Amino acid sequence: MAASLVSLSYSIKTGAQPLFNRHGSHRLRPSCLLPLPPSIGKHITSCTRRQRSMKNPSALETSDGAVNVQVDDDEDEEETCELVNRTEVSIDGVEAHLLTAVKNNNGTGLLLLSDVFGFQDSSTSDFAYRVACNGYNVLVPDLFRGDSWSKNQPESEYEEWRRGHDMNRILKDTTTLTEWMVDEFAAAGISKKLGVIGFCFGGGRVVDVLAADKNGYFSTGISFYGTRINSAVAGDVNVPVLFIAGDIDPLCQVKGLKEIVEKIGEESKVLVFEGRSHGFVHRPETPEDDRDAEEAFSVMRNWLHQHLLLGN
Repeated sequence: MAASLVSLSYSIKTGAQPLFNRHGSHRLRPSCLLPLPPSIGKHITSCTRRQRSMKNPSALETSDGAVNVQVDDDEDEEETCELVNRTEVSIDGVEAHLLTAVKNNNGTGLLLLSDVFGFQDSSTSDFAYRVACNGYNVLVPDLFRGDSWSKNQPESEYEEWRRGHDMNRILKDTTTLTEWMVDEFAAAGISKKLGVIGFCFGGGRVVDVLAADKNGYFSTGISFYGTRINSAVAGDVNVPVLFIAGDIDPLCQVKGLKEIVEKIGEESKVLVFEGRSHGFVHRPETPEDDRDAEEAFSVMRNWLHQHLLLGN
């Protein structure tokens, strides 16, 4: 049985404090993406986990834009990450975590957009860490400027809270963050290819970010059960997007995703997991969620490899 995404085993190399605690006011200097200098605050960590490998990535190819994944899981491979830097950065007033692979860095950046619980939530942080373990430079911004939704808040206050976060302001922030990543990559003399990933609230913003990308910075996007996706701008997206959702998710209807994929074209796909509801990939609650979260991660990894690394 697949292990939970939140069960990563951390080994802190530079101190006993937890990996994702804030650590003072250290800020990343310009043009030091790779390698990060030892003078700035960072944690170097290692992890090892077992996971099933996808022997048949062509399972993505189905008709009608929908994907029902079938994965051969009779073979294990070991996913090992020896070193990951995590640094706090502040970019034009937007706080963010930057996670960079050290030994196996592939020179490619990912913008990871959180759900409503924010960039410091452990589920999002753990997922970002695992993605970095696969060689990527992952920037996880504070979309809510210090005012993320809390699990302790009454549900009756949610809509008012959400109205307090202007979508135009968030899109402006993500544009600024994107330009910062491109500048950092140019200064490091490495690839300018970028991808964007989002969960729930952030998954909905993936389409906004790609539609507004007039400079062609992004090569692909992945939306995990995105909420309130603006289908009106889907036709402005010019890169392939992978949409991942469960078929019983009340917040992300598969029918709506298929309509958006038709508008985008560009070989975009919908990946549907039967019996799964909202948040199952980065917040698995059952053994079945764990199993399908592993498969979704494998599909995501292959998708990123195909659209960001091949021919780079």
